[in-house]
Amino acid sequence: MFKRIKEDIDTVFDQDPAARSAIEVILTYSGLHAIWGYRIAHVFYRRKMYFIARVISQIARFFTGIEIHPAARIGRRFFIDHGMGVVIGETCEIGNNVTVFQGVTLGGTGKEKGKRHPTLEDNVLIATGAKVLGSIVIGENSKVGAGSVVLHNVPANSTVVGIPGKVVVRNGVRCRRDLDHQDMPDPIMDRIRHLETELAFVQDQLKKERERSSVNEHSTL
Repeated sequence: MFKRIKEDIDTVFDQDPAARSAIEVILTYSGLHAIWGYRIAHVFYRRKMYFIARVISQIARFFTGIEIHPAARIGRRFFIDHGMGVVIGETCEIGNNVTVFQGVTLGGTGKEKGKRHPTLEDNVLIATGAKVLGSIVIGENSKVGAGSVVLHNVPANSTVVGIPGKVVVRNGVRCRRDLDHQDMPDPIMDRIRHLETELAFVQDQLKKERERSSVNEHSTL
């Protein structure tokens, strides 16, 4: 147990340059408190003491602002940076060396039974405010950009951005021109441009039809 606690503290130092001392990390890092609370709750959950497990998880949620269902499966060296608003669902599976930031949701998409939450393989990073929804797999060494909504499987060694999330880098090769924020996929703007193109076509056809009708009228006279 003490070896795992030390490993958790070392993970904070590895991931957060703001960490200055072990006592500071132990007393002030809510992400660390949430993980420790989860691990205690998970022990009770595995022993089918579901009520006690949920009570512990809700107490941890109250003090940290991070909600981790005690049934979730989380590997080693899991790091939650800042953490407020993080939600990790019941059937989530998280590998080793995974990092998530504040506002991340690893959730389901409805009332389906069974596996309904994401699986994050080793070395995955989920950036601020991202939503990963459904029984999907985020492949190892992949990254999900801030504010993205991911609804489909992500292959290993990929970077995903946008709403809905799209792979923009895979195995070090860019699938798009770059990763600047202004170039992130914008399906709403794409749809508006499509409608503008259709409207311009319709207006052009109406104009031609009016001109044709006007010529016919003059010919009749």
